[in-house]
Amino acid sequence: MGSKFRVQSSKSHEGDADGRAASSNFEPATLNFELEVADLRKSFREPAGGVLEVLRGVSLKLKAGEAAAVVGASGAGKTTLLHVCGGLEAADAGSVKVCGLDVTRASPAELVRWRGAQVGFVFQFHHLLTDLSAEENVALPLLVARVRRREALTRARGLLEKVGLARRLAHAAGELSGGEQQRVAVARALVTRPRLVLADEPTGNLDARTGAEVGALLLSLSREARACALVATHNESLAALCDRRLVLRDGRLDEGVGC
Repeated sequence: MGSKFRVQSSKSHEGDADGRAASSNFEPATLNFELEVADLRKSFREPAGGVLEVLRGVSLKLKAGEAAAVVGASGAGKTTLLHVCGGLEAADAGSVKVCGLDVTRASPAELVRWRGAQVGFVFQFHHLLTDLSAEENVALPLLVARVRRREALTRARGLLEKVGLARRLAHAAGELSGGEQQRVAVARALVTRPRLVLADEPTGNLDARTGAEVGALLLSLSREARACALVATHNESLAALCDRRLVLRDGRLDEGVGC
């Protein structure tokens, strides 16, 4: 395979031998891929008719296995940055390139396939299906991608063991504590072996001790998977665990001190 990622047919297939969903449209040819954001701009129309510029030329670059914290005041645009990088919102200008895909120029169908195969999202609210068990919640992204059920559940159990929930596999998500639910959410985000992890205030609803544990697990698993991790957070302890601390201020990113 060459040094770039290739786009495959959009036709769905069964999971391949190693458990990765064969319906993925973007296959990594090397572990040294990067997230590259260049001069990213995003604005919103205000109810009164004005325009609010949220991102005003954001640029950043991450290597495989690298984690960056994005800090800044509430409303600075941290969530917007993650949404644009994950293809959930369209940029006004600039580019986001991940794994050879220009996210800002991909079609809606390409983005759906790419997010399912190559992006792991962790939100402040876990968004679990409360009637499903912990292992079923984690296996769900693989089942949607048509990985065989046995393989999907095996991978789900393996990740749940890594996040300390080996004894809670069969418990319904609604029966778990807040910290346990967020651990399940972390495992679910990583189970597809994504190349990009986007975490939006992943410890925001947790107490300090539980948040520290969940944050450390998230970063550890991301590095183990050689995924880029972009973490929006107000938690300075979590930011300190990342390789880089980026401050989003006045629509631009600065690397260094301040908030």
